[in-house]
Amino acid sequence: MSMPGLLTAMVTPYKEDLSVDYVGAADLAEYLCGNGTEALVVCGTTGESPVLTGEEKVKLFAAVKERVGDRVPVWAGTGSNDTAVTVELSKKADKLGVDGIMLVAPYYNKPTQEGLYRHFKAAAESVEVPVMLYNVPGRTSSNLLPETILRLAETGNIQAVKEASGNMDQVSLLRSILPEHVIIYSGDDSLTLPLMAIGAQGVVSIASHIVGNEIRAMVEAFKSGDVQRARQLHLELLPMFKGLFITTNPIPVKAALNMMGKGVGGFRLPLCEPSEAEREFINNLLVKYNLI
Repeated sequence: MSMPGLLTAMVTPYKEDLSVDYVGAADLAEYLCGNGTEALVVCGTTGESPVLTGEEKVKLFAAVKERVGDRVPVWAGTGSNDTAVTVELSKKADKLGVDGIMLVAPYYNKPTQEGLYRHFKAAAESVEVPVMLYNVPGRTSSNLLPETILRLAETGNIQAVKEASGNMDQVSLLRSILPEHVIIYSGDDSLTLPLMAIGAQGVVSIASHIVGNEIRAMVEAFKSGDVQRARQLHLELLPMFKGLFITTNPIPVKAALNMMGKGVGGFRLPLCEPSEAEREFINNLLVKYNLI
């Protein structure tokens, strides 16, 4: 599988009663495919994975794969902070025919580097499909270090790392020691271009729900050597990249999609709707970009 430059970490649409809207998820996947997205990640953080049951996740993987699987790769977010549960869900996703799985670093338990190594190795070895590791210390309280990722790279199907540590030196070190075949993705929209300068392939994006074509143009401009054009797009998009983090992700991006008429529904607690001031900010942001 050739690895794309722009992956979208999809939100999970809900109905009025907060049950999962599987048709809405398939519709959203189709919309994203038509607006710059080259691959989808289902049930990541942006998909509110902590409040979805295993059964709901499997049905979401199936719904998205069925609708757009012939057009783009579908990656399943199967990581959790329980290795046995992660292995079980990863096997189900693999059996379903997803194109890859994304494994977030175990949150809350604060494993050691050895514990992280064993967790990811167990999950990766339980499946045949490619694996993307996801390092996001701000949410997990653990930092998956370059040396540990290098050890994990010996597990043949670990093919990518989504890096959201925000530490440029750490990612530089990672790229300098990792084998070429293991790809690095930015996990932060605003750091995509800086990280591409030090060897990242692209981004697992949130803002691509809203400005997907523009992000793809930025990634492709950089890859083709038009650094000036890539920088111009990055700077134009920066208010959107930062604005979608005015409060906890995915609250702003879901609110924005609803304002754009995409109908992705509300939030399951402990997440909740944005405040009036936040809603006004998001509305003004969309107006600024001529999106509503």
